[in-house]
Amino acid sequence: MVTAGSPSCPPDDRRPVVVAARRTPVGRAGGALAGVRAEDLLAPVLRAVLADSGVDPADVDDVVIGNAAGGGGNVARLAALTAGLPVHVPGVTVDRQCGSGLEAVVQAARLVAAGAGDCYLAGGVESVSTAPWRAERPSRPTGVPRFYGRARFSPESIGDPEMGEAAENVAREFGIGRERQDAFALRSHRRATAAIAAGRFAAETVAVPTRGGLVEVDECPRADTTARALAALRPAFADGGTVTAGNSCPLNDGASAMLVTSLATARRLGPGAVLGFVDGTSAGVDPNLLGIGPVASTGRLLARRPELDLATVAAIEFNEAFAAQVLASLDQLAIEEERVNRDGGAIALGHPFGASGAILVTRLFTRLVREDHPSGARGLAMLGIAGGLGLTALFERIG
Repeated sequence: MVTAGSPSCPPDDRRPVVVAARRTPVGRAGGALAGVRAEDLLAPVLRAVLADSGVDPADVDDVVIGNAAGGGGNVARLAALTAGLPVHVPGVTVDRQCGSGLEAVVQAARLVAAGAGDCYLAGGVESVSTAPWRAERPSRPTGVPRFYGRARFSPESIGDPEMGEAAENVAREFGIGRERQDAFALRSHRRATAAIAAGRFAAETVAVPTRGGLVEVDECPRADTTARALAALRPAFADGGTVTAGNSCPLNDGASAMLVTSLATARRLGPGAVLGFVDGTSAGVDPNLLGIGPVASTGRLLARRPELDLATVAAIEFNEAFAAQVLASLDQLAIEEERVNRDGGAIALGHPFGASGAILVTRLFTRLVREDHPSGARGLAMLGIAGGLGLTALFERIG
């Protein structure tokens, strides 16, 4: 059986493609979307994707959704029912932390390629603002619970640094200085604010109703950010360090989803261009240098796809958790930093953990399908992930 992960191309009835992709505006934690629960963030996106694709909700085989910081349960099923999908449509929630949304899309594509089904809603969601507190059960009945911020990603014998500490490790190990990190962050904000002003996000975003009214625009990009303001910020994670709040992503709320189906079904739905899934790879690295995970996952992709030349890729969307880890990874892959995130990245737009990978694919859909690119133009989505993981997925425009 041919799968989406193999170098050969499946026949049209099993070749996975994205026919519609949307996202919410991304809100700052405690900000514009603070009162919206995860299922209510995702539900309007699911409805919009179904409307865009023309697929009957009853024909959806499954809803595959990534989530990282939520309260557990099965937010995919909860959001599907909240969106009004028929009760016979199931749902499954995926957790690969920051890569969860992209992992969900890759899994849906592989299901299509394997012939397990034909229509999947896939994506990710995160509401840091409404996620429950985490508490460790005390060992004694009279003990006091201990609150903690995140799960363990690696055993202490190897090292399980906080994200900012790991970014400092990468900056030091790979010689990524403060000035370069700040310049990258400034470019991210300028690109994002320019994209908003030009309306380049309009077709991909879905307004979210809140008690304060509709949220229609990304909350975090700042047109007033300057090199001087970034340079004035103090190190956030280590004395004498280079990683600051300004060259790191904020905490965020948001959701993104897409309709993944076969090329044969896409052609029955309409004559328009689609985003074909080509391949996806994951790989592990030292958890103490977790930000360089995309170097390993992209290296694995290049080994499986010897015809792939990174210099010819038309669009690269790289999740900007920290400028240090993006720059170190790009240096190792010999990718010019100016080529990634044409409309800004997570430093400006935000990083709603479980949704971020799906947002990368939605951005690729806009850049390669909604905009005028030739058939065969390719795009990469890339993330570094907690615990020392990398995830890379390759897509191409068809039609």
